[in-house]
Amino acid sequence: MERFYITTPIYYVNAKPHLGHAYTTTVADSLRRFHSLMGEETYFLTGTDEHGDKIVQAAEANGQSPRDYVDAVSGLFKALLPDMNISNDDFIRTTEPRHIKVVQSILQKVHDSGDIYFGEYGGHYCFGCERFYTEKELVDGLCPDHQTKPEYIAEKNYFFRMSKYQGWLKEHIRTNPDFIRPEQYRNEVLSLLESGELEDLCISRPKSRLTWGIELPFDSEFVTYVWFDALINYLSALGYPDGDKFKKFWPAANHLVAKDILKPHAVFWPTMLKAAGIEPYQSLNVHGYWLVKDTKMSKSIGNVIEPLAIKDKYGLDAFRYFLLREMSFGQDSSFSEEALVGRLNADLANDLGNLFNRTLSMTHKYFGGVIPSPDAEEIMDAEIKKLGQDSMRAFQAHFSDLRFSRGLESLWELVRGLNKYIDTSAPWTLFKAGNTGRLSTVIYVLLENMRKIAVHLWPVMPESSESMLKQLGISFAWDKFNLPKELEVWGVLESGSTVAETSNLFPRIEVVAAESAAPAAKAVGGKVGKVGKTGTEGKAAKEAEAFQGNGTIEFEDFQKLDLRVGTVVEVEPHPDADRLLLVRVDTGEDAPRQVVAGIAEFFAPDDLVGKQVVVVTNLKPRKLRKQLSQGMILAVKSGESLHLLTPSGEVAPGSKVS
Repeated sequence: MERFYITTPIYYVNAKPHLGHAYTTTVADSLRRFHSLMGEETYFLTGTDEHGDKIVQAAEANGQSPRDYVDAVSGLFKALLPDMNISNDDFIRTTEPRHIKVVQSILQKVHDSGDIYFGEYGGHYCFGCERFYTEKELVDGLCPDHQTKPEYIAEKNYFFRMSKYQGWLKEHIRTNPDFIRPEQYRNEVLSLLESGELEDLCISRPKSRLTWGIELPFDSEFVTYVWFDALINYLSALGYPDGDKFKKFWPAANHLVAKDILKPHAVFWPTMLKAAGIEPYQSLNVHGYWLVKDTKMSKSIGNVIEPLAIKDKYGLDAFRYFLLREMSFGQDSSFSEEALVGRLNADLANDLGNLFNRTLSMTHKYFGGVIPSPDAEEIMDAEIKKLGQDSMRAFQAHFSDLRFSRGLESLWELVRGLNKYIDTSAPWTLFKAGNTGRLSTVIYVLLENMRKIAVHLWPVMPESSESMLKQLGISFAWDKFNLPKELEVWGVLESGSTVAETSNLFPRIEVVAAESAAPAAKAVGGKVGKVGKTGTEGKAAKEAEAFQGNGTIEFEDFQKLDLRVGTVVEVEPHPDADRLLLVRVDTGEDAPRQVVAGIAEFFAPDDLVGKQVVVVTNLKPRKLRKQLSQGMILAVKSGESLHLLTPSGEVAPGSKVS
């Protein structure tokens, strides 16, 4: 059996968890779940890094001892895991005896081989980075990360002969393209190695200025440099050197880190492993930063996003979906609640939620909630099944390569395709015509594809996936499903079993605009214009005063309108009125709604089928010439022409105009 070992960086406990930590851990969790569904044996490690100068400084600032401080903050990181539904197998702390033992054994081994030596060094030391910088690494004399002037320190220390392994590391990276992913970071490391001689690494700190660390096994007057300590957690958690987990999982080690710790993981760590006689990890996977208004999150400027607050407000699985869908792995991405709400409404409510709700409702309306036995398939059924195979195959390939956003987009091609399949197959028309055999096939094709979608979404949205499967009448178990087999099997849903009546997993999130920012709309000469408050209160007051008595309304009145985008599925002339058409529009409900529209002189019935229109859906129904009208289609008349209001691009039926 193939194996997959995934690690997050062990998080430094000088501050509480933020959005970046939540993202990295969620990605690791999703990868673990994905590889489990791919039929692999998996192991997932996370934890906390608890030694070094910054910990001492943070503890002093909080009036605590280093031990009390790290216990408290490490507890926050550990508590985050169940709140984010993280499926880790282990949580390691670098203050644990099992870790300290392995660090000291590797230090002794590398020292005995001659790759650690004692020497004197003077350099520019940044306490924020806890490392020495050379003159050429500084930017205008400042630390490139913290923009502070490092302190020049000259002291005797122990050094690791990292330069000895420069040639080996360059060759290993060149011959193993997936050793560092994405490619831009692989190229960055190669450029760094080729720009000049790789220096040796100072791996100790004298106890005269730092005592909070792991003591060197060969000199009790020094503690270990935090990076030589922290990186070894990936081994100590597996029981190196004799543990069964080490033998099983280290050959399949995949590290997940943010780009700010690329160098320690891509240069320090593989050379340390080589010096200790341990095979290097399989791959290093590097992601970008989450930005807030194009700025990196920072406590000092107050733009840190707390993941639990977002999760509690919008729901855990919706939050997890947004994190993986919004960021292109390896690139920076901007976080905003507006983007999150837009993504959740478009993808989850309008597309996926709409698909489940419509199909489950139709199954109950037409078959009493019982999954029907499919009849003969037609060309359109084969086409949607082929789309499903292609979408799932692409999802699996992209997810394996950490292209999570593209993978989810591939899966959504099937989601949107199934919504269109409903519109094209028109189950309501089949039911009206008594074509039960064809209707059975359509409903079964929808339900079985929905099952496949739910299974593929489990790595990203585990709770929602399990709920979707439950709504389809089946339960989830780790060993019950296999993603590669989903490309081949069909008909897993048993005819005769029952499904839920409706699905409300992904309700739309209605955003109430602030009154001061709300535009008031009016029609002007055949065009739609808008007038609103701009800039200052005085100007807004004057505008408001100017429009008093001219038919304007309050924004709250405008909010009473429920405007939805719908797709025209059927049109026929009104039997008793030449100027009226009976337009049936799919607005995301379980059956199209009929609108009696006075547009026959401008449009032939065939011109309208398939077009998307804007419908006032909460208008009180009324009969026009004995035909029920359930809304109003919006249009603009310009001269002798009439133009339908329509979105600039195709959207899911039922999408709200706001």
